[in-house]
Amino acid sequence: MDKTKIFVAVPILIIAFLALFFHLDIHIIDALSLKPIPEYDVHIPIVRLLFEPLLGLLLYFNRAIYPLQELPIALIWILGLYTCLGMTRIFIVAAPFRRQAALRFLGNLPLLIGICFSIFIVILFIPLPNNTIVNNTSNEILLTTHAHTEYSHDGLISQEEMWAWHKRNGFDAFFITDHANHKKTLDFATLQRNGQFPIAPLIMVGQEHSGSNHMSLLGLKGTFGTKDKEDSLIVDLTHRYGGAVIINHWFDGKGNDKEFYKDLGADGFEIENVGKELYYDRTLFKELKKFCEDHKLLMLGGLDFHGYGRACGIWNAFQIPHWHQMDPEEKEKSILGIIRDRDQTKVRVLMYQDRPFYTEDNLWFQPFLTLMNYFRTLNSWQVLSWTLWLVLFQLLWNYRKEHFITFHKGMALAGMLGALFLLALGLYYRFRGNAVRGYSEVFAEYSSLLLAIGAIFMAYSLLAIYFRYFLKRKQIN
Repeated sequence: MDKTKIFVAVPILIIAFLALFFHLDIHIIDALSLKPIPEYDVHIPIVRLLFEPLLGLLLYFNRAIYPLQELPIALIWILGLYTCLGMTRIFIVAAPFRRQAALRFLGNLPLLIGICFSIFIVILFIPLPNNTIVNNTSNEILLTTHAHTEYSHDGLISQEEMWAWHKRNGFDAFFITDHANHKKTLDFATLQRNGQFPIAPLIMVGQEHSGSNHMSLLGLKGTFGTKDKEDSLIVDLTHRYGGAVIINHWFDGKGNDKEFYKDLGADGFEIENVGKELYYDRTLFKELKKFCEDHKLLMLGGLDFHGYGRACGIWNAFQIPHWHQMDPEEKEKSILGIIRDRDQTKVRVLMYQDRPFYTEDNLWFQPFLTLMNYFRTLNSWQVLSWTLWLVLFQLLWNYRKEHFITFHKGMALAGMLGALFLLALGLYYRFRGNAVRGYSEVFAEYSSLLLAIGAIFMAYSLLAIYFRYFLKRKQIN
């Protein structure tokens, strides 16, 4: 049998075997009990199904429990495996060609690093068409109380994009909680109430205050400054305006004792936070959970979305009957009423679970387990998508061989495409940063980083293309 056919047939069989005999169901679970909630399903977009091998694996790594640790480890493994294969190839070619093979191998290393870095940026910064939640309940709405736009110093998403993102991810309402600013959100929410764009999902005004601990100030009706104000005054002002106060990601250990915030009059705590660390220390989790239960404090999930990072993985389900018959003011009043009443019986924190839990004690082999678990989650349509793409890969591989397009030439072209992506994203961030100057700081930071790395990567890729395409050299196949 042709080696390329074996090369394609083997992964197809492995993928089908894992998906069929070791299938891992994706659930929406209750964050407080970690038990599946049958009233909620998961929807896989058609675009993802069509491009499953290109999108699905990236999204699965995006949802890793420790993505910032696992992705660099995966890069190290890729470089290590490539090095082993490269060294093997150097020693099996004829002696006169070993020097040239070694140069090709070394020349590809920067290209491989650049390509992997580009993929890393895609995973963390590009909103790919991820799986979304399906709400099959008749009396619950989905809400987030923690999200940041480009009017936060660390936000990378416009208000309009934030609204569209929440709509795609199944939310009925959301608070924008930009840092130290809610005037822009007031203006945006007013546009929605005046019919400038659809009322669903409903935009509500909040702000994240960076005091002794970050706090979400929810349901703000007026503008007031929070700079240099004591936590106690901030809580009083928020309540005076009819709002509520949630203590954000307290479990990261940067704030005061939880008793301090209870005494301040905070209405609750985030029990999980996507932007910080899902599945943090379970002893601390149980301690915070018991504290909230004992003192009648509300427990919520913090999406903490900034326009980058993990795909949507947490929702707050509020029990509000007849939601769709309410006007916007009644909807907001119902939400704030539940939060201010601290009524946990009307709130469930939902989490997306698509892999077994693991700790960060030893992550060196986790990329392989993540890859295996990804294949275990696939349904029949996703397996079919993988099969078709692998067959297409075989056809392209055969075409490459017939037309003498070497691997090294392909690497140079892939490197150039990766560099173009980095430069384009860097320029876009530079443009957006100028538009929101004085608010978001990360546009300028990431723009400078991406443009610098992209320029270096582009220069190297063009140099590789010149030598590999336009200079006559002996090709090693």
